[in-house]
Amino acid sequence: MSISIEMARKVQEACKQRARELRSPVSIAIVDAGGHLVLFERMMAPYGFATGDISIAKAHTAVMFNQSTDDVAQWGAAIPGFASSLASMTNGQFIMAAGGWPLRVNGVTIGGVGVSGGNAPGRDDEIARAGLGALEASAPPMRGTPANVPQPQPVYNNPAEPAAPYSQPLYSQAAYNTQDKGNSGEPVSGSSTRDRDNSSIYNQSNQKPADLSSSTTREQDSYQSFRYNSATHQRWTIQETKHESELQYCC
Repeated sequence: MSISIEMARKVQEACKQRARELRSPVSIAIVDAGGHLVLFERMMAPYGFATGDISIAKAHTAVMFNQSTDDVAQWGAAIPGFASSLASMTNGQFIMAAGGWPLRVNGVTIGGVGVSGGNAPGRDDEIARAGLGALEASAPPMRGTPANVPQPQPVYNNPAEPAAPYSQPLYSQAAYNTQDKGNSGEPVSGSSTRDRDNSSIYNQSNQKPADLSSSTTREQDSYQSFRYNSATHQRWTIQETKHESELQYCC
């Protein structure tokens, strides 16, 4: 993200307004996040041409180190040859003097502003900070982060607790039937008997069917036995009837 021309104009106008209030015409330079010149104005024309290059160098230095040029001057002064080497590397776009500030929106550096030509100590820095205030007032509000929505957590069954009735097979649900419980919630006496009956029915239903050939043989044996017993009973009945008739005839 880099500064737009509309934002640069707002910063420039705020700096010019503060310079007029202080009766201190200055040069104002605004660069983008890469240090390239976006907007420049020299209020003391036709003189003060040197302040133009100084203001551009201040804005470039503020973006390069992402801090005010006054802070850079304080810690850079303790490094021998620091100012001369940086000025040579940047083709004169480096200076250690107050009056340059990075321009930030929501914590992101989008450019820099440099002011030079103030007629009193600290005027350049004060005029540059007026541009910072105008940018902060016109910056779009930062989007709020969404609140953390609690996610549903999986529910694990406690092994120590009995499982719910719907989680058990059908043949073992009789013990959890509400109709088989008394007022205290315990199963009544008939529940265990029905459990055994249901269990026996379930076991019988899962048994393999018997061989059809053996079943047919047993049925035939039963039928033959019935026929044999019926014929024997018929012979005995005939014999008894014949014996009774002989007795009646004799007597």
